[in-house]
Amino acid sequence: MRHHRSGKKLGRDSAHRRSLYANLASSLIEHGRIKTTEAKAKAVRPIAEKMITLGRRGDLAARRQALAYLRSQEVVHLLFAEVAPRFAARNGGYTRIVKLGQRAGDGAETAYLELVDYVPPAPVVRPVEQQPAEEAVAPAPVAQ
Repeated sequence: MRHHRSGKKLGRDSAHRRSLYANLASSLIEHGRIKTTEAKAKAVRPIAEKMITLGRRGDLAARRQALAYLRSQEVVHLLFAEVAPRFAARNGGYTRIVKLGQRAGDGAETAYLELVDYVPPAPVVRPVEQQPAEEAVAPAPVAQ
């Protein structure tokens, strides 16, 4: 029995699981919202919150700890320069999980893991160009 065992294995060995968590946390920091399964979202959420807390600290040791986990200088720079300052006045609770329902292929419960200040981009409206009715119906000239 798994009495008092914390964390989910997600069908992976420890190295694969650690890489998965680092990649999902990096994607969340980079994009602001990721779509994944509920189980992965619940597993990554505390890690992402810890990374944002390190970003709020802002010192060199915190930057090195974040870099050791996330393994991407660009993502760590984004975390410390843009993401963490937005949460400077907030004491925890930087992420939310929005449940989406079941995935079509295998029925897995999916969810968005997003930062609480995430605003989805506005949809791009493309104007539809319509040709005038006379030009569209005009017959082609016949050669004689």
